[in-house]
Amino acid sequence: MSRPDDETDPFAAFDRKLHAASAKLTQGLSPHATAAAWADWMGHLATAPGRQMALALRAAENAWAVAHDSAQGTKAGEPPFRPSRTDHRFTHPGWARPPFRAFAQSHLAMQDWWQAAASDLPGVQPRNAERVRFMLRQMLDATAPSNLPVLNPEIIEAATDSRGGTLLRGMAHWMRDSGTIGRETPAADAADEHLGRDIACTKGQVVFRNHLFELIQYAPQTETVHPEPVLIVPAWIMKYYILDLSAENSLINWLVGQGHTVFCMSWINPTAEQSDLSLDDYRRDGVMAALDAVTRIVPDTPVHGCGYCLGGTILSIAVAAMAREGDTPLASLTLLAAQTDFSEAGELLLFLDESQLAFLEDMMAEQGTLNGKQMAGAFQALRAEDLIWTRAVRRYFLGEADQTADIALWNADTTRMPAKMHSQYLRSLFLENRLSAGRFAVDGRVVALRNIRVPIFALGTERDHIAPWHSVYKIALFTNDDLTFCLTSGGHNGGVVSPPGHPRRHYRLGHRDANALYQGPHTWADTHDPQDGSWWPQWHDWLARHSTAPAAPPAMGNADAGLAPLCPAPGEYVRVR
Repeated sequence: MSRPDDETDPFAAFDRKLHAASAKLTQGLSPHATAAAWADWMGHLATAPGRQMALALRAAENAWAVAHDSAQGTKAGEPPFRPSRTDHRFTHPGWARPPFRAFAQSHLAMQDWWQAAASDLPGVQPRNAERVRFMLRQMLDATAPSNLPVLNPEIIEAATDSRGGTLLRGMAHWMRDSGTIGRETPAADAADEHLGRDIACTKGQVVFRNHLFELIQYAPQTETVHPEPVLIVPAWIMKYYILDLSAENSLINWLVGQGHTVFCMSWINPTAEQSDLSLDDYRRDGVMAALDAVTRIVPDTPVHGCGYCLGGTILSIAVAAMAREGDTPLASLTLLAAQTDFSEAGELLLFLDESQLAFLEDMMAEQGTLNGKQMAGAFQALRAEDLIWTRAVRRYFLGEADQTADIALWNADTTRMPAKMHSQYLRSLFLENRLSAGRFAVDGRVVALRNIRVPIFALGTERDHIAPWHSVYKIALFTNDDLTFCLTSGGHNGGVVSPPGHPRRHYRLGHRDANALYQGPHTWADTHDPQDGSWWPQWHDWLARHSTAPAAPPAMGNADAGLAPLCPAPGEYVRVR
């Protein structure tokens, strides 16, 4: 839908500025979308007296269960309500003792009731029901007894044992953090001290740079390598070094050590001056330019393309566009937690409809970008109990410092999104789902995923809130070529960063021949047993099977082709704040 031009419509300009100012107060959430969800749910509940009676009965039963459990005191058996498997707020032994057990059980009983109240109400739009449940979860997380020092036995015990030392340290943390509230990425400075030394430290050279990305070529670690290079396209929504963390957690370092020539794109962190960068710029001046540079360094050799998250989406679009023209420079295509269909795109869809997108577009038009703090806030809200409230308790009441682990440093190093590109991405892919529907155009003509004619390796992760594995698996529905699908334990980042030797990891692996019949995700999971260990060796073996015999490594860059090394990895763009 077209938007009025501010230069020709001053009234539209006024509205846009008003919406942008409102967005700063609501963290980018549209109040209209929020109000519509509540109105839809409350209106249908108000006209369902039978449901109201059922909820009243459930409330009475929950209250009786908590009262009866509390009356047992120290003789109480199994609690009537248990937190979810991923909820660790009540794991301290003190929560099993009175009166703290009653506090926790009352909260969990209330959580159970509200979940029932916002579920399975006929007539409510599914998106609105999901939004109501999400907002209720945010409110319940904020009011949990674990957040209050006088109700949390762990805080009381720690303060007593330390004679108040934990609270004093927590106060110092709060005062320090309060001084950085206005900064976009206050914790990112810590990453600067470690970049190139402890994280993003795999040896290599930047061999190409344009206004959008730097291309890193990694130095060989073996005497011979598989001739077909691997080009990694990370998401522009994050810094690339999630795939090159500390040496023991680096997928890139491990892959180079297995005898692969690896290239990786490092996207620019755009500023407001780059607000007009488009989604097609990221395809043409990003993915296509990177492929061109790799083929000039390793000529006459097909490339293993690998895309992570949104990098996999834009890589799929680029490959489909090339296939439409009969150009297939790839030996294979790997998609790591990457979606090509967005009809089941998980909880991120809660933040998106026409009202929400218009609100975001007005905010981004004023700023020029969607800044990293706003982006991080949306992801944190999906796991507020852990990423917001539990962190606050541990930092400000238990006096614990934030982790300095590699992934924690990366997580604080946020990026911005150009306004035009982000709007196009949200509208054409997330909101309208054009790619899998055959309505996504490149150079004025639609592209089709079914035209991709190279072997595909797709990875989903079991607890992915960003790209649910059922959504990732849909690549099997929209392509016909040879496909290997892997489902691994962990979440969107932790499941991908899963090196060999990591404890309690498992994966499922299945293969589909070209033109085979489609198998649904539940059937696929039921017919493929989990195997212990990391998925990394399986991917290496798959790449090796689709490569030719090992040979001498290629040179670093190609000065004759204008691709002389520019600077050591990790380059300059990764340091742009």
